Amino acid sequence: MAYQKLWPAAPLALALALAGCGSSDDSSGPGDGLAVDNNADSCSVVSSSGQPIIVGSGVPGDPAAPEAASGYRLGYKAKYSSKYMVVANTPLATKAGCEILKAGGTAADAAVAVQAVLGLVEPQSSTIAGSAFMMYYDAATKKVTAYDGRETAPAAANGYYLARQDQADENSPAPVPSARRSGRSIGVPGVMRMLEMAHGEHGKLKWNQLFGEGIRLANDGFRVPQRLASAIASNASSLALDANAVQTYFNADGTPRAALSIMTNAPYAVTLKALADGGADALHKGPIAEAIVAKARQSVGDDAARTPITPSLMTVDDLAGYQAKKREPVCTTYRNAYYVCSMSPPSSGGIAIVQALGILENFDLAAHKPASPENEGGIPSVMGVHLVTEAERLAYADRDKYVADTDFVPLPAQGAASMLDKNYLKARAALISPDQSMGVAEAGVFGGASASYAVDRTQEYGTTHYSIVDAYGNVASMTTTVESSMGSFHMVGGFLLTNQLTDFSAQPQDSAGNPVANRVEGNKRPRSTMAPTLVFKGTQPGDFLMATGSPGGGAIIQYVLKTVVGALDWGLDAQQATSLNDFGASNSRTTNVDGSNTTQDLSGLKAGLEAKGHTVSTSAQSSGISTIMRVNKGGAVKLEGGVDPRREGIVLGDGAL
Repeated sequence: MAYQKLWPAAPLALALALAGCGSSDDSSGPGDGLAVDNNADSCSVVSSSGQPIIVGSGVPGDPAAPEAASGYRLGYKAKYSSKYMVVANTPLATKAGCEILKAGGTAADAAVAVQAVLGLVEPQSSTIAGSAFMMYYDAATKKVTAYDGRETAPAAANGYYLARQDQADENSPAPVPSARRSGRSIGVPGVMRMLEMAHGEHGKLKWNQLFGEGIRLANDGFRVPQRLASAIASNASSLALDANAVQTYFNADGTPRAALSIMTNAPYAVTLKALADGGADALHKGPIAEAIVAKARQSVGDDAARTPITPSLMTVDDLAGYQAKKREPVCTTYRNAYYVCSMSPPSSGGIAIVQALGILENFDLAAHKPASPENEGGIPSVMGVHLVTEAERLAYADRDKYVADTDFVPLPAQGAASMLDKNYLKARAALISPDQSMGVAEAGVFGGASASYAVDRTQEYGTTHYSIVDAYGNVASMTTTVESSMGSFHMVGGFLLTNQLTDFSAQPQDSAGNPVANRVEGNKRPRSTMAPTLVFKGTQPGDFLMATGSPGGGAIIQYVLKTVVGALDWGLDAQQATSLNDFGASNSRTTNVDGSNTTQDLSGLKAGLEAKGHTVSTSAQSSGISTIMRVNKGGAVKLEGGVDPRREGIVLGDGAL
């Protein structure tokens, strides 16, 4: 088969080359003493006959050549390994990270390799010119660090950047063809700067060793995943305004590339080679940076109609001046038995999840487990969904009013400490009735300047997530994004530019003149809901239990909280907690219950919630949760992985899984 010729024994060769190098770059320190895995079956999957299959080989059963998406894949069971594990939402990205771990790399090393491949095979959700948050646990120091690679607005932007073509003219029309499709949505990228920072502090392999799989796939080709094919088709009219996107994602006759067809992306390979050789500077300075700025400032489309496009105000100085940041994670004890850490602002997701847990620990959730958890995680109980969604309404209320980029807008009172105060959250929990939904919650009262903030319910979309545990005990939980599907549709160097700035409020104030915390300001980072999360046993970091996170835009809080509660309160394993019907609520009367698994009867759950005043929606959800837990399995400590059945991802680790 021609397709099989694309996959010579590259994974094994890569592992041997990496293991044999024996040294790292100057930023990482010596690379001797690498925990190299010589098991030939590692990073493969087990076929129905029990034989290992190399991911990307093209043979029957290869998960990198999936059948058409069915919406929800039944029968997934937790996967187990003993040393290392990686879970991502596309098989080829999972494989790239696993091979790095196999060669003795750390979770930080593997994260770079995964991101490089995701920008190629899952561009509808991620890009190397996008943003990300990473929670990283260093096993040697027992320290958790939050890495912030969120985009920033150009220095020239102000509160009307998304609302007016001429920011200074109140009568100026809105950006065209839309704020998203215009250059105004494109943020100054940060993900590669962030990964470079994390690798410099935690990597063992050389930076330039981490891009090989992405380069190979871009040059040699890969099977187009079903979700990518669907994204190309659904966004065809917007992609058509960009000649680079058309050349990459469409056939010569103008039709969108079909699922399972073979696709190459030579410009992307060139970009990855530049990144491998020059570090993140290759993206932020020089020819690639100049090309990004030129693309963002494009004023007419490449289509025959020459469609007008409002340009970005980004400059090469904006790109050169971007800085990734280390943040203090938001952490709390849960039921005095667990220690939970998630992402701090400019993400609102971490604070909301930790707040919701602080509210929920005032209730006996263990008494409200799902029914038949062995069946895809089971069907959630009425009271379980009621309590969790009410806690979410309260957390979203605070999120919508108070949380933004804290470099520009401080959190109320004493900051995160006040919002996560146990007494404050106990008082919030007292607002929950066991019999009746509150519908729409009010934000908590803290006083001070924050009392005048307007409520901002700007919606977010897109993203992807991966979780990694290496052989040294280090853990990375990383959520990375292009924002909406295929971002801003601007393409350069083989990669898409984001529409991340639409996560800002389009207006700087409400109708009463109250300022919006999440308004656009020059060099500011838009609020996010991305919530990579780590859980430890006990009341401090040290005894790692769980890494999880999810894409899903504004609903990320709901997906991650469900998974954490499922594992900690309901005793579900990593796959059951991930597969369990997603449910949740933003601060509205609607309670969402995922209807993706059509084999389950949710009528009783829906009726029970409606009896408590919930307006229930059972439309299919679009999560993408990946979970790794450290458990006692058969008398030995094992890593237990779960992958979202709504996505195309897989779990890989040492041994064939």
